[in-house]
Amino acid sequence: MSAPLYAVYGVSGYGREVMPLARAQLQVDGISAERLVFVDDHPENRVINGQRVLRYAEFLGTQASAHYAVLAIANSVVREKLAIRCATDCVRPWGVAATNVVTMDEVTIGEGMVLSPFVTLTSNIRIGCQFHANIYSYVAHDCVIGDFVTFAPGAKCNGNVVIEDHAYIGTGAVIKQGKSGQPLVIGRGAVVGMGAVVTRDVPPGITVVGNPAKPMMKG
Repeated sequence: MSAPLYAVYGVSGYGREVMPLARAQLQVDGISAERLVFVDDHPENRVINGQRVLRYAEFLGTQASAHYAVLAIANSVVREKLAIRCATDCVRPWGVAATNVVTMDEVTIGEGMVLSPFVTLTSNIRIGCQFHANIYSYVAHDCVIGDFVTFAPGAKCNGNVVIEDHAYIGTGAVIKQGKSGQPLVIGRGAVVGMGAVVTRDVPPGITVVGNPAKPMMKG
């Protein structure tokens, strides 16, 4: 029987950052890097940073006992569409985490996550599927994170915060700690801009910027 085939879906900058983590994770499990590929729907190159690049159909058509993919796609809406596509085609979700990620007590996290180097998840945290936590970001105690949420580098989520599905927390943003039984809430699809300091709830679909963070004015 042939071995499983693993993929990093996406060859953008983020995909190229995820690939070394994926390769190292498979190495620990004794799986050859030859069983790891990039997947891209319209590849311009067939080898990137030493790894083969396959079209999605080619990936599916490659003989394997099982197909796994981690979705290195920053746009959460696209990420969800690809997750559905992969599930339909029996491609299994795969989570990738750097070796220096810190995870403390009672942390649950859904399938398909990417945890980049120096990420910290403290205690009593619940995180949904397809979560991306970029370098040096953290989630503190008693937080609930939805599905398809993205943390850019250095995003800081303090305790007792609820972040709903498809929210995006920008580079260096800080979310103030909520209260037990009265968490600070970042609504579904909200965007917290780079360097923003969030001190109050953010409604669904709203982009906030600045310190303290306020809704961005439309030009």
